[in-house]
Amino acid sequence: QVQLVESGGGLVQTGASLRLSCVASGGTFGRFAMGWFRQAPGEEREFVAAISRSGGTTYYGSSAGGRFTISRDDAENTVFLQMRNLKLEDTAVYSCAADLTSEGGSSYDADYEIWGQGTQVTVSS
Repeated sequence: QVQLVESGGGLVQTGASLRLSCVASGGTFGRFAMGWFRQAPGEEREFVAAISRSGGTTYYGSSAGGRFTISRDDAENTVFLQMRNLKLEDTAVYSCAADLTSEGGSSYDADYEIWGQGTQVTVSS
C-alpha cells in the first residue's frame, strides 16, 4: 500500500523560502505522477503543482505565481516543492498526492488516489 509523508513546513516570515518534501513508500514511485495541493482554513483545496511520471513535464496553479518549483528524485522516492518569496496568502496545509493512473499528472484533486497527511506552512508579516 502506497503511503506519502510530507515534511518541511513551518512558520516563516514573508519573503522567506521553504522546501517541502514528500516521501513515498509501499509502491513503485517512478510509476506515479505527483501533485501538491494546499488548503487554507475555510477555503477549498487548491492545486499548486504537478509533475509527470518521468519528471519531464510540470504544471503549476495560478497560486504558484512563478515562485514555486516542483521536482522529483526517484532514487529517493521523493517529490519536492521549493517555495520562494512566500506571502501571507500562502499560509495553508500543503499535501502531496499520487496519481497512480495517468502519466502526466493533473490539476484535479479527484484524479489522485493517494494523499499524505499534510504539512502546515504559516507565513507571518
